[in-house]
Amino acid sequence: MKRTIEPNIIKDLSKKMVFIGGPRQVGKTTLAQSILKHFPYKKSKKGLYLNWDFDEDRNKIIKKKWDEDHQLIVFDELHKYPRWKNWIKGIYDKTHPLHKMLVTGSARLDVYRRGGDSLLGRYHYWRLHPLSLDELPPKMSFKEGFKRLMTVGGFPEPFLDGNEQSARRWRRERFDRVLKEDIRDLESIKRIQDLSLFVDVLRRSGGQLIVLSNIAQKIQISPKTAKLWLEALNRMYICFSIWPYTKRLPRAIQKPPKVYFFDNADLISENAEGPRFENLIATHLLKKIHYLEDSKGFQFELRYIRDKEFREVDFVILKDNKIFALIEVKLSDDKISKSLQYYSEKLKPLHSIQIVANLKQEYKKNNCRVLTPQTAFNILFGN
Repeated sequence: MKRTIEPNIIKDLSKKMVFIGGPRQVGKTTLAQSILKHFPYKKSKKGLYLNWDFDEDRNKIIKKKWDEDHQLIVFDELHKYPRWKNWIKGIYDKTHPLHKMLVTGSARLDVYRRGGDSLLGRYHYWRLHPLSLDELPPKMSFKEGFKRLMTVGGFPEPFLDGNEQSARRWRRERFDRVLKEDIRDLESIKRIQDLSLFVDVLRRSGGQLIVLSNIAQKIQISPKTAKLWLEALNRMYICFSIWPYTKRLPRAIQKPPKVYFFDNADLISENAEGPRFENLIATHLLKKIHYLEDSKGFQFELRYIRDKEFREVDFVILKDNKIFALIEVKLSDDKISKSLQYYSEKLKPLHSIQIVANLKQEYKKNNCRVLTPQTAFNILFGN
């Protein structure tokens, strides 16, 4: 199964190095191996895959054991090499006309990449997300794909397996690795057990406003610690926060974020179908705008709107600091939200859309459209 960003990465490799980042177990190694297979090699040229976690490959990396025939070299988990940035910079500057280089890694790669600009201008960065409704296996129906995204999430292993029991085990093991390894290695967090409680509170609060002071009081930590922990979880690709849009809205709320999870099945709230559908839309929107940022260079932001009269719209997409779309999410309610109508008239975005999971008939009224997810994404992003 080919990932959507693969052709873009192959094209970018003709010009610069390419870095691929994203959550643990999202399929970066599989994507890299597919690129090795489909790369347009010159006659007699070939590719080479090296993983820092394997002793033999690590020795080849340190001693630079490859030859001129290796047109494309993949360095997997290279960021675990303490001097990796200066090392890859030197290799690239000396050999880039001869070798194309692809570097993959999890949250650590992104954190270390932001730590300095020694590689500035030498690479393109791509973010790989979990599977989505436009990235289903060729023989899988939209209905089955939607069901799996809602029950086992979009990470490739549980999604392709489709078994809820196996997915729960996989998810627990993934949380353990991220919280006990990545967090420990990259963040100055010592109270891992309390951090797990913090994550559980967030998992039960999908789509709600997150008042960190309330959560801090509940698990007996300081509000400052809660803020730092949320930022760390965002960096580790466990979840992502979206903040309120306040410009041109004098009575808009100013502070609380909403938190969504990269793994849609992470939500464990009662009656989880509604929150999971909203989370699914959030992950799809984030994936789409990251793709457009990485491929086209646009600047996007994902926000929400809520004012002091409690008028709320779930998502606001800003494109180059202008409102591109207002999006309300409903599981079954096909009546246009009064808040969506209000903000549509006030802010006049290009698109005002209510996405409904169980929708019998699409329609448009007063510049607001009520659409299925499939149609909504086609209109918003041209798929």
